[in-house]
Amino acid sequence: MRSSRSALLLAVAAASGRVRDHARRLALATVAALALVAVSTAPAAAYAPVGVVHTERVQAGPYTVTVGFSEWPLRAMQSLDFTFAPADGIARKSGSVTIDGPGLDAEDRETPLSRHPRKRDVWGLDVQALPEPGTWSFTFDIDGQAGHGRGTLRNVTVLDQPGPPLAISWTVCAIPPIGMLAYLAVGWRRNKPSERVAALV
Repeated sequence: MRSSRSALLLAVAAASGRVRDHARRLALATVAALALVAVSTAPAAAYAPVGVVHTERVQAGPYTVTVGFSEWPLRAMQSLDFTFAPADGIARKSGSVTIDGPGLDAEDRETPLSRHPRKRDVWGLDVQALPEPGTWSFTFDIDGQAGHGRGTLRNVTVLDQPGPPLAISWTVCAIPPIGMLAYLAVGWRRNKPSERVAALV
């Protein structure tokens, strides 16, 4: 009788030990999964902040707007961030910005003023590039409690694109795939798989 009780107690102890091990593993897995979810759903602040290196001011009726550039001087085909910050904030205001310059399609000139995705307290454009060198302008139409305002930042100079000309860049980038295609074509002609199949038949 005692031996059967001892065996039963040993079996219960072993089962409870296994249950504790499974519970511990489940708790660790849950904590790891929650940590992974927290990292993957990190707020937008985890992205690199917008670094404004140059500003210009424009008077749009009753509103003073500070235009910020994350690169200066500006160059064609260079991606950068633009920020548009009214002196008294963007609350209860709306409007649009019209960008005018060489090489820009008519339908792409006007853009509604919306919050910059990485600097939510101002309006802005995220990682934009101006396509051609020359003289550009930014015209703001703003509606707010003080009424409607319109103003233009003129004579923004955009220099030639950085680096080599685009045609040279594309030519250099095309050399490796063209070489690979030529290598495959030579190998295919030497092996001639269709003739091998015909010889086997």
